[in-house]
Amino acid sequence: QVHLVESGGGLVQAGGSLRLSCAASGRTFSRYAAGWFRQAPGKEREFVASISWSGGSTYYLDSVKGRFTISRDNAKNTVYLQMNSLKPEDTAVYYCAAGAVPLTDLSRGDYWGQGTQVTVSS
Repeated sequence: QVHLVESGGGLVQAGGSLRLSCAASGRTFSRYAAGWFRQAPGKEREFVASISWSGGSTYYLDSVKGRFTISRDNAKNTVYLQMNSLKPEDTAVYYCAAGAVPLTDLSRGDYWGQGTQVTVSS
């Protein structure tokens, strides 16, 4: 069993940066792909970024490429999302997910956090 807790959200001006963290409990976390999704008010949840269990492969939503970077530290059981050049359209609740699934299919992951709010003001 893996329990995920996100942190690092907040209010930032457009062009600013935030770093989200996803702390996991459970010794199996380091074996799983992990990543981030987001859901804005009135919209469906969308994939943002994912990373393989080793950290050797990553996958991004096109609109965040070059602005967001996903990474992980398996020794700390933590996945990060560094978000730079933030835009108002990045405003959403960001969720961490993990599971024994392909990098490109993390929506089928078994484990999800409760989410952290990111608000980008114009």
